[in-house]
Amino acid sequence: MPRPEPATARGEETRQQIIDAALRLFEQNGYTKTTMRAIAGEAGVSVGNAYYYFTSKEQLVQGFYQHIQVLHQQRVERAPRSGSLAARWLAMELAFVDVAAPYHEFGGKFFAIAAEPTSPLSPFSDESRPARQAATAIMSDVVIGTDVKGDKRLMAELPNLLWLAHMGIVLFWVHDRSPEQERTRLLIRRTAPLVERIVALSRLRPLRPVLYPALDLIEDLSS
Repeated sequence: MPRPEPATARGEETRQQIIDAALRLFEQNGYTKTTMRAIAGEAGVSVGNAYYYFTSKEQLVQGFYQHIQVLHQQRVERAPRSGSLAARWLAMELAFVDVAAPYHEFGGKFFAIAAEPTSPLSPFSDESRPARQAATAIMSDVVIGTDVKGDKRLMAELPNLLWLAHMGIVLFWVHDRSPEQERTRLLIRRTAPLVERIVALSRLRPLRPVLYPALDLIEDLSS
């Protein structure tokens, strides 16, 4: 994990300055060829200062992950509230596309490293747990307050399931070369009502023989 955020505004500014410099160099030179010394030089800080905030490139990227989650949460909080699960999920996913837009090119070049199963930069890794938990908390906010009634067990698992769906959206976004990622926005708009419909249908008893084994499988694979 990155070190605890500095208590001062100056410290937080320096921390973000280092992250921004790293992203520029990752995009220009690639992740592997970029060194902490080069990042420090690009950020205008000493190497020792760079290591004070981030002890490695991997931890620096984890800091970026968490920064994106903070921006995403702030954008979601400004979105109009609705009782509809479809509307809430739509607003949440579009908020992500908006805040992540400046990093789209970086995301595409960085995907091969993050997609490696053994990489600490994988969104499923132990190192990524803080960012993953922050993202799941955003999904929980989507579920809380919705007026959609679904199967109790499904509703309890819904934040985690929405996070998995979100990862699918992110993967599509990474490969989306349409202007302003409009194809990703279309995918989100078309998927939102389907999410609500599936949750609503989960209350039907005839579906439980299919629903519960699926939930069991997801739980077993996640343990």
